[in-house]
Amino acid sequence: MSELLAVKNLCKDGILKKISFTVEDGEMVAVMGPSGSGKSTLLYQVFGMDRPDSGEVWLEGTEVCGLSEDERARLRLTRMGFVFQQMNMLKNLNLLDNIMLPACRLSRGRAAGREAADRARRLMETMGIGELARRRITEVSGGQLQRACICRSLINRPKILLADEPTGALNQSAAREVMEEFTRLNREGTTVLMVTHDSRVAARCGRILYLLDGSIRGEFSPAGGAEQREEALGRWLAEMGW
Repeated sequence: MSELLAVKNLCKDGILKKISFTVEDGEMVAVMGPSGSGKSTLLYQVFGMDRPDSGEVWLEGTEVCGLSEDERARLRLTRMGFVFQQMNMLKNLNLLDNIMLPACRLSRGRAAGREAADRARRLMETMGIGELARRRITEVSGGQLQRACICRSLINRPKILLADEPTGALNQSAAREVMEEFTRLNREGTTVLMVTHDSRVAARCGRILYLLDGSIRGEFSPAGGAEQREEALGRWLAEMGW
């Protein structure tokens, strides 16, 4: 694997303190840590939605922090996808139209619109929600809505998928379904960097970074079957003081 993302000495508002790590192409990495440790702040810096006080974020050879606001917005549209915990769907649009929005922002015209709609429908079919295309966001379950959010994040074929507590607002069954989709996407080649407080979610990842008081205090790579991975991660988190 080759390096896709590199974060170097990232500092922000005293929350992040010289954070450095890399993510290889095809990895699935979780960031864990107690509330207030800087997990979501870190993810938003990587996504280019805010500028750090100092440090660098490199994505495929492009230094994100030094770009203009318009350049960062285009980078987010073309090379990154983001799945929010609160989902951020527009209530006046159906699921299909919500999923298409990032593609419509990137390209105009009827042909581009038809292509976006076709890709959105294919993504929805793949995620098992194809029959819900015309439903409003208030007419589907939380798990179905989060799968639609994943579709939206993938519509422009990003190089990396970022997720901020993607199962945090879901019940256990829906969370398991959503994580199965993340795992499948990663097996198919999508690079994933997610923030989570759930050890069952993190145990599905190939590598876990532990963030405490704005600094990375440890790194762990679980091995074995699902039960063994969860148990090993639980022991490691206990050692880290979780």
